[in-house]
Amino acid sequence: MSLPKRIVRETERLISDPVPGITAVPHSDNMRYFNVTIEGPESSPYENGKFKLELFLPDEYPMVAPKVRFLTKIYHPNIDRLGRICLDVLKNNWSPALQIRTILLSVQALLSSPNPDDPLANEVAEEWKNDNVHAIATAREWTHQYAN
Repeated sequence: MSLPKRIVRETERLISDPVPGITAVPHSDNMRYFNVTIEGPESSPYENGKFKLELFLPDEYPMVAPKVRFLTKIYHPNIDRLGRICLDVLKNNWSPALQIRTILLSVQALLSSPNPDDPLANEVAEEWKNDNVHAIATAREWTHQYAN
């Protein structure tokens, strides 16, 4: 089965013009499935971490958003223990004008600025709001423990 030209172009661009701190490599046996690594942004609790994610392009892509999930355990108010991500561009703010790289940049940006007011992990969000210092320390600890 051949891939739509758009997916081929986006994949080629990800490889020839990689996003700083992000790698996305398609599986050799399924070019719609990507192994992704995102480096934790500087000055965030995730700094120096390397987070593994999976990204899958459904048959309806680009009319529907890619499916993206963290495989590395992470302490973040917008990412649950199954690795699912609460991010507007993956849900109601998806647009076919967006691309794989813009989605991955949005995920990386979410690591820089967690949003405990729109949580997926409620307990983490509560801690982020009520004891920010401890929440950030836990995020750093988990990054050190799971994302190295």
